[in-house]
Amino acid sequence: MERTEILVQLQRSLSEVLNREVPELREDARLFEDLALDSTSVIELLMSLEDTVGLEIDPDELGPEVFRTVGTLVDYVQAAFATSPAA
Repeated sequence: MERTEILVQLQRSLSEVLNREVPELREDARLFEDLALDSTSVIELLMSLEDTVGLEIDPDELGPEVFRTVGTLVDYVQAAFATSPAA
């Protein structure tokens, strides 16, 4: 999956989880500080991403650095696709 596709899916998932339109998604946007995610919404976001991009996310692989910015989360998803047996 291309980076731009992941960003589009992430934007849709964020809009769904936050119950508001996320019109612009910059890679340097901080998930907690700028987009107001909390621990519950992060779990909802991961579940939404699993449903929309078809990737199984292993919570044991997730460290706090994954959720620092939009770009770091996209990096994680892109890397997970690269190592996925379905890729």
